[in-house]
Amino acid sequence: MTQETVAKAIAEIPLREEPRHAERKQVSVQELVESLRSVADDIGQISELTGEEKLLVAQFFASLLKLMQPLAPSIPVSASALPFDPGALAQAYVDPTGHLTLMFRDGRMELKNLAEERNRDLMVAVVEDTMPKFKGLTSAQKRKIEGRIKFLTTVTKELQKISDTLASAMSTGQE
Repeated sequence: MTQETVAKAIAEIPLREEPRHAERKQVSVQELVESLRSVADDIGQISELTGEEKLLVAQFFASLLKLMQPLAPSIPVSASALPFDPGALAQAYVDPTGHLTLMFRDGRMELKNLAEERNRDLMVAVVEDTMPKFKGLTSAQKRKIEGRIKFLTTVTKELQKISDTLASAMSTGQE
């Protein structure tokens, strides 16, 4: 490219005019004060909501602990549900105390406490993924107990028949 070609190319670039200071809209002191009051209200609500969230999270994990302990030591979490590179993540599990175990393909392991405030978005992702799985655990447990009851009912009825027959035979033989 010659200097003349470069000069023509530069000349064809439209020039942006910088906004002039005088053209900028001036914000009144009243508008600033109202804005700051709104910020103060938001901060107050954030504080209240954070306290409420903390209590709900504690109640959630206390309930999960009670419900999960008899069913399973942990529930698998789908890698696609987590904000990590799914290719890097080998396995993930959440335990009844609210700890997420992350096992990476490179051998690293991380433990995240989902009850911590900094992990709340992660907690929501885990809960959304695991609640249907938790439902599956409870349904499986219910079916397992129903199967045992059916088995024990059949066996118990047969034992009762034998016991009644034996008792009847023993009482007839003693007369």
